[in-house]
Amino acid sequence: MRVAIVGAGIAGLACADRLHETGHNITLFDKARGAGGRMSTRRVTTPSGHMAYDHGATHFTARSLEFRSLVDLWHAQGLVAPWPVAGVHAWVGTPSMNAPIRAQANAHDVWWSSPVTALTRDGQDWWVHIEAVRHGPFEAAVVAIPAEQAAPLLSLHDFDMARAAMSVRSHPCWSAMYLFAKPIVTLPDFIRGVGPISYAVRNSAKPARAPGETWVVQSDWAWSEQHLTRDPARVCDLLLSALGEAGGTAMPEPLHADAHRWLFSQPSGREPELLWNDALRLGACGDWLSHGFVEYAWQSGSALGRAIAR
Repeated sequence: MRVAIVGAGIAGLACADRLHETGHNITLFDKARGAGGRMSTRRVTTPSGHMAYDHGATHFTARSLEFRSLVDLWHAQGLVAPWPVAGVHAWVGTPSMNAPIRAQANAHDVWWSSPVTALTRDGQDWWVHIEAVRHGPFEAAVVAIPAEQAAPLLSLHDFDMARAAMSVRSHPCWSAMYLFAKPIVTLPDFIRGVGPISYAVRNSAKPARAPGETWVVQSDWAWSEQHLTRDPARVCDLLLSALGEAGGTAMPEPLHADAHRWLFSQPSGREPELLWNDALRLGACGDWLSHGFVEYAWQSGSALGRAIAR
């Protein structure tokens, strides 16, 4: 079959991998400019040169046997490395968090900068609409994007799938990024769950990172909702103060600071890990069908790919 997958994050790519293994032809569409999704990395120009911040997931876990086998392969390819400071099962991409996602995407036909506005069905064929242009035909379609974005695409075709997506609420997260002139020796490399901070990570302490004292501070969802409409500069100030309080130290003025608001960071869903309508050849996958972690997103996409292949 020719299969269209809307969303080229880890769930969509895991689904594409499974389908490709069984001989199907896959095209992925994603609104982003490049690979990342939940494992995004932001590259910026600062007074000290080019810097990279893992402003999506700070790390990921690999506990299931199947996902651990894939992570071991990534490790052998130099795409990931263990990071024990974040936990016994913790891993990070190398030299940036999105490295394994980029490698996965390179094996497929991915249309970047292609926001899908509609999925339509003409007879037995699916068509993907990007602005005023439709692309296809495809014999099957998969929606692998956050629940809030998936619901409108699913609602015209399968109300049970749409209802599952509409029942999920994704909590936001502010992610602040800082560059300092010199190492802050009074802070540990990894802080979890202190005050409004969900995670604070010395990004430059991860394996294979470039020199420079870089930090990523992510707020918990309650604080993020309270400050949802704040100016990013103000968010940077507030989370910098929270980092100092968490470490009991006075924070220096950063050389560079920025903040990114993730609107669909932490989904609340507990549905089955995949949704598939065999009559329509329409499916949905993503971490919103289980829990908002990288490993669960991969499991959801992989399970859907197997179901379609069957």
